[in-house]
Amino acid sequence: MTEKLVNIIGERFPLTELSAGEFASLKVGGMKFNIKAYHAEGLGRVSVMRASGFFGLMKMDTVMITPTELDLPLYSYDRIYAMGNDTLIVELYDTLSGELDASALDSAKAEFASLPERDAGEHWYDGIKLKESISKKGKKAHTPALDELAIKHFHAYLGLSAVAPSSADKKREKTEYYVNGLLERGGPSTDVFKKSLGKEKAEELFKKVLFGTEK
Repeated sequence: MTEKLVNIIGERFPLTELSAGEFASLKVGGMKFNIKAYHAEGLGRVSVMRASGFFGLMKMDTVMITPTELDLPLYSYDRIYAMGNDTLIVELYDTLSGELDASALDSAKAEFASLPERDAGEHWYDGIKLKESISKKGKKAHTPALDELAIKHFHAYLGLSAVAPSSADKKREKTEYYVNGLLERGGPSTDVFKKSLGKEKAEELFKKVLFGTEK
C-alpha cells in the first residue's frame, strides 16, 4: 500500500528522493525498519517506513506527509498487520495557517462506516487531531475494504482545495509543536524509537528525515 500512496502523490507532485542516511535501515524494538524520504514539489516532505518483525507475524507500513507548500493538515497513515488483524490508522493534524473545507474526507469515510471501529485511546495530541481521521480494526476479510477506504480518503486529502499557506511561520510553528510534542510527550512509535536509538538520534530521525522540520 505504501507504494500505491507514494505513486498517487507522484502523479500530482514530482518526487525527489532524499537521503535517509544511517536511518535508511534500522532494527528497533524487535522490528526491522526501512525508511525513505522525499521532497514532493508543491507539497512538502513525504516519508515512508516499512517494518516487519517477530518472524513475519507483524508488519507495519507508514506514510507521512508534512505539507509546507500547501496549507493541508499533516497526514499520517499507519497500517498494522498482526495476529490475523488488519488495523488502519489515518491521523490528520491541524497544522493549518488558514481555513480549509475538508468535507470531502468525511464523505470518503461515510462510505465505509460499517467497517469495525478501533478505540484510538486518549493522547496529548487529541486537541489537534482532526475529526476526519480514521481508526479501524478488522480481520483479513476486511482488508480489501480497508484498502479502498485508505485510497479514497487519500485521494480526497490530496484533492482538497488547498492554497499556499497564508503564514509560513504559523504553519511551521504548528508543525513543530506536533513534532516536538511527540519527542517530549511521547507517541506509540516515538517511545520505541527513543528507547532504542536514544533521545538525540530519535530527534534527528524525526526532525531531519521523517518530518523535515530541520535540515
